[in-house]
Amino acid sequence: MTTVSALTIACGREAHLKNIIRGFQAQTHPPIELIIGVMQDSDYTDLPATDFPIRQIRVTEDELPLSAARNAVADAAQGEVLVFVDVDCLPDPGFIASYLARMGGERGLFMGEVLYLPDGATGAGLDFDRFAAIGVRHSDRQGPPERIERCPDYRCFWSLNFAMHRADWQAGPGFDEQFTGYGGEDTDFGRALSEQGIPIWWIRGGRVYHQYHPHCMPPVHHLHSVLRNTEIFASKWGHRTMEHWLYAFQLMGLIRNTPAGLELLREPGPADLALCEQQTHMPYANSRRVIDHLHQIEAERRATPEPAPAADSAADLRAAQNSLLMPAAE
Repeated sequence: MTTVSALTIACGREAHLKNIIRGFQAQTHPPIELIIGVMQDSDYTDLPATDFPIRQIRVTEDELPLSAARNAVADAAQGEVLVFVDVDCLPDPGFIASYLARMGGERGLFMGEVLYLPDGATGAGLDFDRFAAIGVRHSDRQGPPERIERCPDYRCFWSLNFAMHRADWQAGPGFDEQFTGYGGEDTDFGRALSEQGIPIWWIRGGRVYHQYHPHCMPPVHHLHSVLRNTEIFASKWGHRTMEHWLYAFQLMGLIRNTPAGLELLREPGPADLALCEQQTHMPYANSRRVIDHLHQIEAERRATPEPAPAADSAADLRAAQNSLLMPAAE
């Protein structure tokens, strides 16, 4: 039987972590271990009982060391296959088995399905049939393929749910630990895989349920690390990333693109956080909702009849976002 190491990283979110552990305990193909990258000053205690060992590896920095923590748990893993889930992602009982069924003889990185749960969904315990009925897909992510499908765009990589053969992880680039705080490390990792010719795949299966928690999108609460990390990305690859977030920050009057780089105009305030914060009726936060709202306000200010961009102006929106990939022209 193929051996599998389950990996996650966590800071706080104790209730979410305990649900993840229960989810891995319920697997039809159990892992041989769960390794937790602990991004806080103390290990987790009173964790649920499991039939597999749980190891905790402490990785702490002044800002969230997401890259370093993922590298640490992956490098310590013993399984032939590594499955990564974020601490807020609860694995379905068939999570590991369906990954193994799809990965087969292929090499590369594999991305499974994510369904978002509403507020309170896990309060009565883990009912996976109910989760399947009420979970929703993110509007910015494509639906699962018939079985397995090559992803042609490295920017689609999202680290909240993926798997790799350990040999591919060891041969790959790892996450760049220059990226600290929030933002950019996923896209950088996807780009590095692409440069090495390591394929990225979508699969049907490998499903996780994203446990509800309030979040801001765009991540205005991580403004400084987003600005720093997008310039680190540009220093490596010749252009910035996270342009949809940068565009939203620009519309909010937080930043300006100049020939010398991105200029911070002001710090986010309570109104900015309220605008971007996920509400209890939303299973997930969405940057496009904020962008459309800001476009609507601008249209009303100009007394124009046009609200937020319609489908036929998607190209204009892409062009506006892409203008932030490089410094402004002189």
